[in-house]
Amino acid sequence: MSKPKVLIVDDDGALRGLVKARLSDTYEVIDTGSSEQALGLALEHKPDAILLDLLMPNCSGFELCQSLHTLSYTSRIPIFVVTGESAAKYRDHMSSLGASGFFEKPINFPELKSRLAEELQAKRPERRAHVRVRMKLVLKLKGSDEHGRSFEQLTTTENVSAGGFLCNFPVVLAPDSTVEVFLSSAGQDRYVARARAVRGDALNTPWQRYGFQFTESSAEWVLQA
Repeated sequence: MSKPKVLIVDDDGALRGLVKARLSDTYEVIDTGSSEQALGLALEHKPDAILLDLLMPNCSGFELCQSLHTLSYTSRIPIFVVTGESAAKYRDHMSSLGASGFFEKPINFPELKSRLAEELQAKRPERRAHVRVRMKLVLKLKGSDEHGRSFEQLTTTENVSAGGFLCNFPVVLAPDSTVEVFLSSAGQDRYVARARAVRGDALNTPWQRYGFQFTESSAEWVLQA
């Protein structure tokens, strides 16, 4: 079983090495001293948690925290601020920017490990209720976009489960939108389900994608619970 991933963002190389050594028995640790590189690493690896220094050159931890919390693809990743500054000085402000926790240097590692474990345990119920299978299916989705305009759009799944699927999708949907789902094959469309958009990643970009969860499904769907 693969280890959960933690991204460390701190321009202090010695501290990054120490944190990596203390956490590597439990976590796969990715680290960078560049705040500009951090966003790309978060999008690439989608870590289970991020440890973020506040005061870094070029792009501060404040700006990075806000960016990570705003982007749908990284918005659910818990961010723990690790800084030499007083916790009282910035705690409320960082919480408003989306930070989940605050640790002063030198780091209390037992406390940090405990908070990381709590976060991962809290996230676990949100994880997949059904096993997902990497499978490409051509689907036609019918519904309304974020402006209420009707659409019929073909898409191809990245993976599927008995309870839903993940696909790239060019239409921007309103939160919790529902669509009708049809299997499209040999010029025939067969109704298989009604689904709700429960997750959207990289929205308003050419590679945006959505996770759909069925609210009702038929025996026509390829996987059954």
